[in-house]
Amino acid sequence: MDWLGFTIVILCLLVSGFFAASETALTGASRASMLRLSKQGNRDADVVSDLLDMRERLIGALLLGNNIANISASALATSIFTAWFGDVGVLYATGLMTALVVIFAEVLPKTIAINAPDRIALAVARPMRLTMYVLGPLLRIVEVIVRLLLRLFGLAGEHQAILSPTERLRGAVDLLHHEGKFEKQDRDMLGGLLDLRELQVSDVMIHRTEMMMINADLPPEELVREVLATEYTRIPLWREKPENIIGVLHAKDLLRAIRAADGDTSRIDVSTIALPPWFVPEMRPVSEQLKAFRRRKTHFALVVDEYGEVEGLVTLEDILEEIVGDISDEHDVVVAGVRAQPDGSVVVDGSVPIRDLNRAMDWHLPDEEATTVAGLVIHEARSIPDRGQSFTFHNFRFRVLRRERNRITALRISPVPREAELEGARPKRAGTSF
Repeated sequence: MDWLGFTIVILCLLVSGFFAASETALTGASRASMLRLSKQGNRDADVVSDLLDMRERLIGALLLGNNIANISASALATSIFTAWFGDVGVLYATGLMTALVVIFAEVLPKTIAINAPDRIALAVARPMRLTMYVLGPLLRIVEVIVRLLLRLFGLAGEHQAILSPTERLRGAVDLLHHEGKFEKQDRDMLGGLLDLRELQVSDVMIHRTEMMMINADLPPEELVREVLATEYTRIPLWREKPENIIGVLHAKDLLRAIRAADGDTSRIDVSTIALPPWFVPEMRPVSEQLKAFRRRKTHFALVVDEYGEVEGLVTLEDILEEIVGDISDEHDVVVAGVRAQPDGSVVVDGSVPIRDLNRAMDWHLPDEEATTVAGLVIHEARSIPDRGQSFTFHNFRFRVLRRERNRITALRISPVPREAELEGARPKRAGTSF
């Protein structure tokens, strides 16, 4: 009879271990992995997904089954030891069952499950579904009691996540990079893709001060020379004043016109071959602009502000570079906008976008209030600094190296400890001359 009792105790411990492993595996299983396996035809993955959709009832079934098994094993072991040793047998049973439950019904199965949650979840999915069906009536009673208690304490309501799905995905990518499972380039690409909805066209456009434009009233021969001298294939044309853009000249269309004129450039009228300009607002989200490029089957748009004035231009390449980084071809002019120095500082052109600097140096300078490095310094200083002035903010020291009229053209940026930033916080607005 005692051997039968011990056999039942062991079976209860095995059942308890099963529920403990199931709890760890099912709560730690990746829903993304289950969805992927489900699309590949794995039926067990479908069961896991269904169980995760009923998370509240699943947890109830796990805890209920686990506690029933543990309490039954402890009660039976206590009765056996009491029959053997009398009242002191309660102490023996308590010590032995505590050790057995902790090791074999909790720590061991949960450790196994946490090392392979997806695999264990697939293995226990069907038994757990059967368990939930058998314990269904009891689980409904437990759910009603729990919800009444939650409502009594004012805790009822839907779960609200702290982070949005995009932020959670971004956090997962950063974690994989931190663990060494993602290279920096892969992390930057996925991060750039997630940023598209948060960026506006003004964040990725080429500013009008850096645009290459040609006067449409130039003599045809000179205009052709200007087009051939540039590395771009699409060039805005203006007339009377640079703000008055009348069209966009494509180099291929110009070459076709030259061939049609038998090489006589004086017979070419660029206004007849130029494409009509496409104007887009600067506040349009980059993700929408990408869709618009694909819908219109064009790669070039002019960006205007709320008053209709041209602010710059944006191309499909500019948006793709936000995802994959800089794209250079054999005609691009290589300009070193970020130059690392032996002392650990970095010399940066003022026109370098903050996002490009962050991507190149793996920094986290804010880009909400300014697009370029020079714009960030002006925003923080609340003035246009003079050459030689230095400022400390965001754990970096910025020193102005060159200034041309009202533009900061070069800066030296050095990382500084947090304590140094706090000490320099008071004079940072006025600047320090060297």
